[in-house]
Amino acid sequence: MEVKKKQSRREFLKTAGLSGAVIASGTAPSFLGAMQTQLKKAQSAQPKTGSFKLKYAPPFGMFEASAGKDPLEQMKFIADQGFRAIFDNGLPSRPPALQEAIANQAAKLGLEIGPFVAYADFSVESFVLKDDSVREMLKGKIRTAIETSKRTGVKLALMVPGRYNQRMDWDYQTANVIENLKWCAGICEPEGVIIVLEPLNPKDHPGLFLTKMAQAYQICKAVGSPSVKILDDIYHQQITEGNIIPNIEACWDEIAAFHLGDTPGRKEPGTGELNFKNIFKHLYNKGYQGVLCMEHGKSKPGKEGELAVIQAYRDADSF
Repeated sequence: MEVKKKQSRREFLKTAGLSGAVIASGTAPSFLGAMQTQLKKAQSAQPKTGSFKLKYAPPFGMFEASAGKDPLEQMKFIADQGFRAIFDNGLPSRPPALQEAIANQAAKLGLEIGPFVAYADFSVESFVLKDDSVREMLKGKIRTAIETSKRTGVKLALMVPGRYNQRMDWDYQTANVIENLKWCAGICEPEGVIIVLEPLNPKDHPGLFLTKMAQAYQICKAVGSPSVKILDDIYHQQITEGNIIPNIEACWDEIAAFHLGDTPGRKEPGTGELNFKNIFKHLYNKGYQGVLCMEHGKSKPGKEGELAVIQAYRDADSF
């Protein structure tokens, strides 16, 4: 025991002697200053404490076990966990007073609100038809979207072009979709509302017209309006065609938002085959500032499942 004490004492004296030599030589202030400068640079390169690098947006209900049923309390919980956005597909159907309360709470907490659904009827042919009744229906949907946007400040309104027609040549249907979207854009542009088109996979939703990123890109280019863009649902596109990052690159100038979900299972990142860390790193390096809606379920129930979702995004965000 005595030998060990002597060794410890000698190590302490050596360390103390080295420190004294640094101070005596006058190099301590410059050494410490350099260390502080490096530390400040490292801190400035990181997001503020607790915040995610990208705007991952949970929906209402995802953290209900932890935060309760009140959507405003859920928003507080979401912000406290470091998320910087939320989304609500059903925002237009909420009472106007609640829409305004959600918008006010989002502004207070620094949360951006992602796109809501303006029109998504999977059971009927709509955009593929050249029909006055279709445009009359769409006019009503767009008016509701514009009213919702004015109350909440949300500019992105999701639309799905409906089913394809088995008796009509595909190119005629594409032409009709383009013309109908040009007409819709004419209403949306003056109001600053942007229609985001979401391609969906044909296995979960057979019979729909819009399924691929290249198809959506072609349509947006043909419409040629700032009020018609793409919502890239990574879950759907992995099932339909894969090639996630190259398709993001090819469609970059027309993408306005993302939906997230791993596959198989449509749960949080890390539960399926997608490498979300690489996808998120790619978006971050490109300077993406938009919302990524967490449109998926949880792999586990209750609070345990909610904590697993938060940890999954922490892991995927750690690039």
